[in-house]
Amino acid sequence: MGLFRRAAVCVIATVLVILFEVIFWDMSIELASTKVESLSHFRPNYTDALSKTILFFEGQRSGKLPPDQRMNWRSDSAIDDGQSIGVDLSGGYYDAGDNVKFGFPLAYTTTLLAWSTLEFSHMMGDEAKNAHAAIRWGTDYLLKASSQIDDNILHVQVGDTYSDHSCWQRPEDMDTLRTVATITASKPGSEVAAETAAALAASSLIFKSLDRDYSQLLLNRAIQVFEFADKYRGSYNDSVGYFACPFYCDFAGYLDELLWGALWLYKATGNEKYWNYVSTNLEWIEYDNPGEFGWDDKHAGIYVLIFKKLIQEDPSNHSIQKASTFSCLIMPESPNRIVEYSPGGLIYKSATNMQNVASLSFLLLVFSRYLESSSRTVRCGEITIQPSRLVQVARSQADYILGKNPQNMSYMTGYGDRFPQRVHHRGSSLPSVRSMPEKILCNGPESIQMKTKPNPNILVGAIVGGPNLTDVYTDDRDFFVQTEPTTYVNAPMVGVFAYFSHLQKNV
Repeated sequence: MGLFRRAAVCVIATVLVILFEVIFWDMSIELASTKVESLSHFRPNYTDALSKTILFFEGQRSGKLPPDQRMNWRSDSAIDDGQSIGVDLSGGYYDAGDNVKFGFPLAYTTTLLAWSTLEFSHMMGDEAKNAHAAIRWGTDYLLKASSQIDDNILHVQVGDTYSDHSCWQRPEDMDTLRTVATITASKPGSEVAAETAAALAASSLIFKSLDRDYSQLLLNRAIQVFEFADKYRGSYNDSVGYFACPFYCDFAGYLDELLWGALWLYKATGNEKYWNYVSTNLEWIEYDNPGEFGWDDKHAGIYVLIFKKLIQEDPSNHSIQKASTFSCLIMPESPNRIVEYSPGGLIYKSATNMQNVASLSFLLLVFSRYLESSSRTVRCGEITIQPSRLVQVARSQADYILGKNPQNMSYMTGYGDRFPQRVHHRGSSLPSVRSMPEKILCNGPESIQMKTKPNPNILVGAIVGGPNLTDVYTDDRDFFVQTEPTTYVNAPMVGVFAYFSHLQKNV
């Protein structure tokens, strides 16, 4: 997609957000003016939050569901995915409230689920096995998507977004186009391929002690996919642009994903060639913003991930400071802060904001542990910040999500007494197959769509897009920037809630 068209998409999105906030202002005022009870006795249940955060992924499953499926209002869906091209592409996750399987955020979600589990599985208790299942549901699909990598073929999306977005239909009834988007040697997509390699490599570490053969399969495939990503460089924006943009365009470029993929391969293999790849090419991102981290931008994640090795082996390396720079760009008291904070204390960067809250909170928590283990602090101008302060900020964000906020409500569906009722999610908002076996057609009758009524199926654990910069939240299904959940918001919060659950139990 050309730069002009990308800019146009951003402008249009911004205008739409403004229009929505004007249209739904009255509803927002009503919510905002609700009397807020004293939060001095706020007592979050992080263990419950952890359980629900992982359970959410079962609501996003595509394909044939297993016998132990707990989100039982969901049923089998899209089991024929890939048959049009002779490949089994069933399984995987729908990334948000629609019925498309976007390979880029799906791979990132899997990477972050694996990283969350690598860092905090010993704090998860019985939920560790559910985290493993969530990761494997992602990696099983990524193995299918990369099954033709010997021929330089990687399948990166299933579903035509325009067809899907014109239909409000539960996944079990889908009759929209299930077109497959593919990258090849002549039509490369280094960002999505390298992220897929990162997901497979990170996940191989999870299964190393659980299923050694599966772990090795993941690692071998990760090596192949990374070689493909690096050898045939290019952006999938150009190769499959119609499918990728404007939904999941890569605005940050693919060089950060190449470093990210190589870094996870180094962690999984210990092979110095991958570390040399990273250290030699860090200049690719040296002058970019180290305060960014998400499905599109891996800069801060890279600097945090390399911190421990550099501290141990090359303490004079200037890249060590980049991880500290990241935290200085986030911490409320830092003179270098670039993010905003709402009056209620929520990190705020964009309209679809909770993805920033989740990913940055996770990184702050991980970095605090790395700082602690190396007996270091962070220096932001004249201010010295202790690792414990990073933990405090991460906890403030977790608590905000769970109800310590001006709306006195949880932004996780199914958690607490007050949470979003009209989540922007097709399956959750329509009668389930169990309650209405008859097929619901595309944009069926108003009586079935129930546009103004609460969702009949609770998508337990879904963390929605969240309130705006003034802490105002509009519980309206059409206002997707605030009411739509995504897998890549929940994935890093698995680690965050695991940490605070463990802390809470051991106080």
